[in-house]
Amino acid sequence: MKAGIVGLPNVGKSTLFNCLSNAKAQSANFPFCTIEPNIGVVNVPDPRLEKLEALVNPERVVPATVEIVDIAGLVKGASKGEGLGNQFLGNIRETDAILHVLRCFDNDNIVHVDGSIDPIRDKETIDMELQLKDLETVEKKLEKVKRTAKTGNKEAQKEEAVLMALKNGLEAGVSVRAITISKEERAEFVKPLQFITDKPVMYVCNVDEGSAVEGNAYVEKVKAAVADENAEVIFLAVGTEADITELETFEERQLFLEDLGLSEPGSAKLIRGAYTLLNLETYFTAGEKEVRAWTIPIGATAPQAAGVIHTDFEKGFIRAEVIAYADYVQYGSEAKVKEAGKMRVEGKEYVVKDGDVMHFRFNV
Repeated sequence: MKAGIVGLPNVGKSTLFNCLSNAKAQSANFPFCTIEPNIGVVNVPDPRLEKLEALVNPERVVPATVEIVDIAGLVKGASKGEGLGNQFLGNIRETDAILHVLRCFDNDNIVHVDGSIDPIRDKETIDMELQLKDLETVEKKLEKVKRTAKTGNKEAQKEEAVLMALKNGLEAGVSVRAITISKEERAEFVKPLQFITDKPVMYVCNVDEGSAVEGNAYVEKVKAAVADENAEVIFLAVGTEADITELETFEERQLFLEDLGLSEPGSAKLIRGAYTLLNLETYFTAGEKEVRAWTIPIGATAPQAAGVIHTDFEKGFIRAEVIAYADYVQYGSEAKVKEAGKMRVEGKEYVVKDGDVMHFRFNV
């Protein structure tokens, strides 16, 4: 599951990517610095993992990860192939969620591709290009479906009505995710077409250091502009975050954060937000050799969760022994949890809860 960082050229995408992944993607003060997408595998910060480590004292700890992709900056006309348009749109189609970076700071030394700072205009520029690409997809599909619908095919007529609603919405500048369509119709007719503007989105407002704690007027404008989109908005000072990651020790980084009035880096909040945006959650395995966070889609059953460790675990699944994270912390060890009668045995139908500590029994 991948989240793609998108935005106009020069809004701080590659600097943000570097902060998140500690990979050194090229970032510089000119447009189209990023051409090929950079991919980073980023650890998901999770205090529960640290707590389990302290209780179990394992030989090693393995956190959950999420893939972040830094995609080339997009410009007006991208849907028609301007700039790196076709490449950009191809790369973004391959991601599962969008982190849309908006420049929300003033600095005359950093050029803006449109010559002035206006995050709402920037957002609309990108939205429009993505919507135009989706409109192209709808129109192609509509051509085929209309022919079948004319023969009296009821299913095709139903699909035609949904596609017309999408077409009208996109022409009015509404993204697919915000167009009112029933859940069933969305699953049947919308999801298979993989619309770019149907992907979940988080708006990342890149602010100056002075706005790192409370945001600024630009951020408030963005929040107001996306209120109907069912999208999350977060803000962080990307340049400052980059400075923090350059510090050598944990203590130095903590002091820097305290000076700013922050309890943790904004990037940690962003990574957790991206993980949720991708509809992912975590369960844990905890033993002397290893404490590990495993990534599963929200709603996964116990056999599906077991399959993430190894396909044999899913094929030969017998049962899962489950401890709620809160119980593990309260009693302090697996043995004491068992003594207190708080370990549960769950079967194939069990839907895993975020934070469950699990053992699987299987036979292949």
